Amino acid sequence: MGKKRIVKKGESAPQENAGKPVSAPKRSVASAVLSVDSTYNNTKVVVSDTKGNVLCWSSSGSLGFTGAKKGTPFAAAKVGELLAEKAIAMGVKDISVVVRGVGSGRESAIRGFISKGAFTISSIKDMTPVPFNGPRPKKPRRV
Repeated sequence: MGKKRIVKKGESAPQENAGKPVSAPKRSVASAVLSVDSTYNNTKVVVSDTKGNVLCWSSSGSLGFTGAKKGTPFAAAKVGELLAEKAIAMGVKDISVVVRGVGSGRESAIRGFISKGAFTISSIKDMTPVPFNGPRPKKPRRV
């Protein structure tokens, strides 16, 4: 719990982030990969460098959307806008996009990302996993 601080009249409480920037960029990256994982229930977006190291990420659920609203295109666009601001702070200019999943936030997450900054999209790949053999069929019924 810690000590209680008593603030007398005329004094102000000490501020923790006084004079510091809100979020300083940790790295300076010119080109990055934007990975969009869109399911029916949620949309997850990750910005990583070309080697695969994650720079920043967000999802519809982490922004406060709950229930069925997490899978909407509006929530996905908000996630894209938030990550675009973080990517601008890191100095990202060139983006290659990888999309996975069949949800409704596939396209709107990319549109929201592009709307915030002057990014150059080099490629868009659809890497949705598709089963090529499927599950084992049921056994035949014995009468």
